[in-house]
Formats: sequence, C-alpha cells, structure tokens
Amino acid sequence: MRSFKSVGVLALVLAALGAYIYFVERKKPSGPEAEARPKVFDVEADKIVEVMVRSGADRTVVRKVDGEWRVVEPIEAKADQAEVSGITSSLASLENVRVVEEAPSDVAQFGLDKPSIEVGFRTEGEKAMRHLRLGDKTATQGELYASRGGKQVFLVPAYLDTSFMKSTFDLRDKSILAFARDKVDRVAIEGGTAPKTLVKSGSDWTLTAPLQAPADYGAVESLVGRLETGRMSAIIEQQAADLKRFGLDKPALSVTIGTGSSQATLQVGSKADTGAYYARDASRPLVFTLESGVVDELQKPAGDLRNKDVFAFRPFNATALELTRGDEVLSIEKAKAKDGGEVWRRVKPSAGDLDRAKADDVLARLSNLRAEAFEAEGTAAAKALASPTLVVRARYGEGKEETVRFARAGSDVYAGVPSQPGALKVPSGDFDEAVKAIDALK
Repeated sequence: MRSFKSVGVLALVLAALGAYIYFVERKKPSGPEAEARPKVFDVEADKIVEVMVRSGADRTVVRKVDGEWRVVEPIEAKADQAEVSGITSSLASLENVRVVEEAPSDVAQFGLDKPSIEVGFRTEGEKAMRHLRLGDKTATQGELYASRGGKQVFLVPAYLDTSFMKSTFDLRDKSILAFARDKVDRVAIEGGTAPKTLVKSGSDWTLTAPLQAPADYGAVESLVGRLETGRMSAIIEQQAADLKRFGLDKPALSVTIGTGSSQATLQVGSKADTGAYYARDASRPLVFTLESGVVDELQKPAGDLRNKDVFAFRPFNATALELTRGDEVLSIEKAKAKDGGEVWRRVKPSAGDLDRAKADDVLARLSNLRAEAFEAEGTAAAKALASPTLVVRARYGEGKEETVRFARAGSDVYAGVPSQPGALKVPSGDFDEAVKAIDALK
C-alpha cells in the first residue's frame, strides 16, 4: 500500500513539474519571432559613462574620465578597460528572451528579492541610474530571471551571469607595471643571478652589463612583453605601510624599464605561501602577488639574452664568401647570369661555375649556426681561436662584411665573432655538416 502511495506522490510531482515547464519555461520562439526579441535597454555601449556592479559582497563603481574607465568606489584606481567594455557591450546588446510575469506578487520565487547580481548604469546627462537585477536560473538552466527594478520579470540568457559577476579586483587594472611599450629603450635588472642591463639603439638591443655583447632581439622583446602583459595574482594590501613583511624593504629582485626620460620599476620580495611572489610597482603603495613565471624570466642568466647567431648574413643577402683552412682558400661570389638571374661562381683557387644548390647549402648551413653556450675571454676555448681551423669571411647586404673564426678544442667547436666577447660554443655536428657542404663545392 505504501509503495502505491509513493508512486502516486511521484506522479503528482512529475505532473506539477511538467505543467511548470509548459506554462512558465516553455520553449523559446523560433523563426522571425525569435529574431525580433526586444532589447532590455535602449542604449549604445559607447554612450555609457558610469557603471555600478554589485556581486556578492562586492560593490564597485567605475566611471569614464577623459575617455578612460576608472574605479571610483570602493577604491580609486585605473580600471580594466576590457572588463568594463565587456559589461557595457552586454548591457547594450541584452535581449529580453521572454516576459514571465508583468506584476508578480512575490519576486522571491525568482530570486529577485535578493538578486545575486545587480548592474546599474547611466549615460551622459542622466542623473539616475538604470538597473538590471539578476536572480535564479530557470529549471532548464538556460536562462536567468531578471528585472529592471520594476515589477516585470523576464528572462535573459544564463551565460550573462559570468559577464556581469565581477568583483572590484576583476574590474580594476591588474597590470604589474605601466609603461609605453613602443618607447622602451632600456631594461635594468638588479638582484637574481647577476645584474643585467640592456640598451636599445634603433631596432637593436645590446647587453651592456655584466658584459658588452649583442642581445637577442626576440628574447629581450619577449621579456619586455612579459612585463607589459603581467598581471597581479591578488592584491595583498592597498596601502602597505610595512614593506619588511613582504621582503620589499630590501627587494631580492627589481627591474627598471626606461622609456626616454621616464622609467617604471617593479620590485620583487619574498615568496608567499601560494608560491607566488610579493611585489610592488615602486610608484604605487599597494602590494600584490606575482606569478612565479615572471620572476623566473627575470632571473635568467645573461647568456639567455645574448644574440646566439654566429653570422649576421643570410642566404638571400650574401654576395661573397672566402673560406680559409690553413693554406687553402676557397672564394665564391654571386654574379649575374646571362638570362638576368643570379648565379654563384668560384673565384679561387680557380675560376668556374658552381652548382647553385651546393652553394645554397653552404650558405644555409653557415648562417644557421647558433651558439649553445658562451665561454669567457681568457678561457682555453677562447685561446684556441688563435689557431683557427676555419676562417669564414662573408660579404652581404650593402657593403657589409664579417669574419668568423672556428677552432676545435677536443670534441668541441668554438667560434670567434668580433662583436662577441670570448668564444661561442657551437654544436659540433652542425659545424661538421657545414664543412662537408664546403668540401662538396670543390
């Protein structure tokens, strides 16, 4: 008897749920009717000048000042422009999926008596804010109950809760350092493995400390980019009075970005329990945490920032090569062919035409040689270059010329480049393949 009663109760529950879905949550219209959904607000995103977001315990107000969004409550700070623009765009494009009730007697059934999210906004000239309140999700989880502050309850897409559910931290600018990327001309890193200084002239980067050497453009620009896009993991203190607590009274690491006469400095302190590092922008009073990946990038040795190319020439701009091994000299140069094209010809030890594919192979293998390590001046490897096994003199571009010496020290191969101090260790296998290509030209 009890089982029959249970089945009966279950049937009544299912029937009630079915009626609810049919009458309250029936399917969205399709076709032209779906395309004609009314907008919740008649507003253009770029006309909005102030936004208020209440999400959980957070209430944040952002305001457009001189064309830029700023957080004005509960703190004063630059806003995350993309985050705020996402909210204004969502408000402008928000559609009323369907009206549920025009004047419900109790909005609590929709979760609108205590809305999980409330968004207010105003445009230029408006004194009062227009409001959007978001309540519970529907039984199908596809929509949210919403109201504009009046009695009408309607549905909006459920994904909007992530668009509007923003904390003060979400809406503030989380950049770890502010600088003009296109004006960066100096990077100085103190602490870590060793101080490092990089200076930019034109489009070229040079390492000036701990030694003078050409820098790798890509590596330096990657480092600068990491600092530009780096974001705070969390804000620890808005107005830090005791920097010693965070190891920031005597930073373990700091990096200064120079942009002409201006500069910005990031200071890194001790490690937090989360694995991130305490850090601060020296021009601001707040202390935040910084992911360890950025710190690891700053602590890389100077060798990682050096230019590792053995040669500056490339196959497309090379015009001549002189290859010397002991008393043997092989000289080749680019010349005009009868058909107006370009060919490579041997000049020494005897004049003659060359196989274009073989010449291109030599050029490619030499120009692709890269250092895998660096040896300081005065080391045995650097001294071995006094008696080179191969000397390559290349002409390229508009009158440019470079000479690189190669020497063996045991099973290792080193290159001496005039612009680089010490010696560059190159993969012996790559060097051997280059020598084989040279031998094939004879």
